[in-house]
Amino acid sequence: MEKNKVTYETVDQYIADFAPEVQELLESLRKVISEAAPEAVEKISYQMPTWFLHKNLVHFAAFKNHIGFYPAPSGIEVFKEELARYKGAKGSVQFPINEPLPYDLIARIVKFRVAENQQQAAEKRKKK
Repeated sequence: MEKNKVTYETVDQYIADFAPEVQELLESLRKVISEAAPEAVEKISYQMPTWFLHKNLVHFAAFKNHIGFYPAPSGIEVFKEELARYKGAKGSVQFPINEPLPYDLIARIVKFRVAENQQQAAEKRKKK
């Protein structure tokens, strides 16, 4: 039988669900993302902490052995050489929980995604 899944409504609620050392990592990651994307709105989407600016910007999620970071395929592609040492997929990267998070790289990826979302929103407005 599947255990009841928690439905998160806030990022605080999501972070509070983890062990203290993981909470610390998630709070640091949250701060880096918020500083890199000050206009973005924090919300829960796909049951993960999400930053939204015109559309979804980035998500993250904590797992047993890693923090998943989801900056869309474009955010992975542009930084693929710097992300090469981490496991990942088309739109995600896994940062091992037992290593320091690459906050500088994460901030640069978030800033790239902010610029990308703003440009796409501007192009969409022009078409109307």
